[in-house]
Amino acid sequence: MLSLDCSNMRQCRVVVAMVVYISFFLDNMLLTVIVPILPDYLVQFHDKVPASVIYKNFSLHYVPKLIGAVSEAVVVVQPTNPPTDRELAMEQENGSIGILLGVKALVQLLANPLVGSGTARFGYCVPITFGTFNLLLASLIFGFGTSYTSLFVARAIHGVGSACIGVCGMSLVAQLYTEPERRSKVMGTVLGAMAVGVLVGYPFGGIAYEIAGKAAPFHVLAVMCAGNLLLQYFQLDLSTYRRNVMPRDSSTTTEDNRATWWPLLSHPLILVVVGGIWISTSAMAILEPCLPIWMISQLHPKKWQLGTVFIPDSIGYWLGTNFFGSIAYRYGQIRVSIVALLLVGSSCILIPSANTVVGLLLPHLGLGLGIGVVDAALVPLLATLVDSQLSIQLDQDVGLSVEESGGEHGYGAVYAIQQIAVSVAYSLAPIIGGELVPVIGFATVLRALGVLNILYIAPLACSSLRNSVGCLVSSSKKQQDFPLASSEPSSYRRFYNTLE
Repeated sequence: MLSLDCSNMRQCRVVVAMVVYISFFLDNMLLTVIVPILPDYLVQFHDKVPASVIYKNFSLHYVPKLIGAVSEAVVVVQPTNPPTDRELAMEQENGSIGILLGVKALVQLLANPLVGSGTARFGYCVPITFGTFNLLLASLIFGFGTSYTSLFVARAIHGVGSACIGVCGMSLVAQLYTEPERRSKVMGTVLGAMAVGVLVGYPFGGIAYEIAGKAAPFHVLAVMCAGNLLLQYFQLDLSTYRRNVMPRDSSTTTEDNRATWWPLLSHPLILVVVGGIWISTSAMAILEPCLPIWMISQLHPKKWQLGTVFIPDSIGYWLGTNFFGSIAYRYGQIRVSIVALLLVGSSCILIPSANTVVGLLLPHLGLGLGIGVVDAALVPLLATLVDSQLSIQLDQDVGLSVEESGGEHGYGAVYAIQQIAVSVAYSLAPIIGGELVPVIGFATVLRALGVLNILYIAPLACSSLRNSVGCLVSSSKKQQDFPLASSEPSSYRRFYNTLE
């Protein structure tokens, strides 16, 4: 009877992980399905704004033309002649378009900490369902909207949904899979859903737009989101509403509220790990808006090549997340992430050296693979660090359960921090890159970022060594001054192996 229960439990958590996978897939598919559609759509609203201005500001997953979804008049290179007064006036309308394109990342950035804090009260399942409902609502508004305001609202709603799914999806997987090696593998697979969504979204949006019009891809996405909501209704525990089980006058209540964020933000290794995710993601965030313009001026590509040049990145990311989760745990998550950052930096340095579009394929594949391996190695490590923090709290507060000590809330908080780092990368990197490229050049900017990725290996390695030494000292002296310490030798070996 016990083995049957365990078997059912394993099957149940596999289904839940599949639900999270589908949610990540739909989130990123909605992000990219609009790419071949939005430029033409914006031209209809801003017929006085040249298409070149719109493309200049398309800073998130910039793909001017994939498979003919954009008319010939839209793909226009910035004019080389001095701008006239009329063109300067048109540039002033740039702000509203830039706000539309950046509102999703901005809203997601603001919503991440709120979602992370909300997991203490609502758990993980309810926010995931709420986020999927937001995807459904955003898809419907995209499909039926006929104004700039409707697009703005849809992008903002999508940002809220992405925050809920990104934070709580990873937290739920971390809660279900407590075995570190299995958790590392499953988390990598779930992260791969983002690459699949990107790969499917681009061509699906272009084909559906060309064949059936603007609304068709969003109607299909709305149906898929509705089906995911139905699946969540039957598979997720949506009745979870977390209440504080401690007495109101207990000091543990206020301490628990602080313990969910401050120990994580003051944890050196967590900060270094999140920084590694941020700096590797920044490479892609800068590349997306800047590379097509550089290609047009230097490589003179065909129109379809501007869209397909990013496909190797998604393929590499999918390979990295799907196949390197277990490898990272087996050989050391920090160690594997160091090699991955070296790959990311080397790819950034090599990309500006390409003389043809074909020459970009291998560096792009290496860049996507490196970022995927970094995520597959470091994202599960964050959950392990929260577990080690929780074990210390349980030792200090004997008799507390996981819920009472804020363990699940800790997952929400740490993945909120991780999602904030990703949102900051996609928000700031295009702005910084857009300002620096005209001044010092695309090649200098990208190579400098590559060098920064390589240099970041040093703090990552030093933090790993520092915490490993701290574990040794704490284990021998039975002290708990270090956040990765454990009085149990078996637990110590598990965390030590994870870091090494």
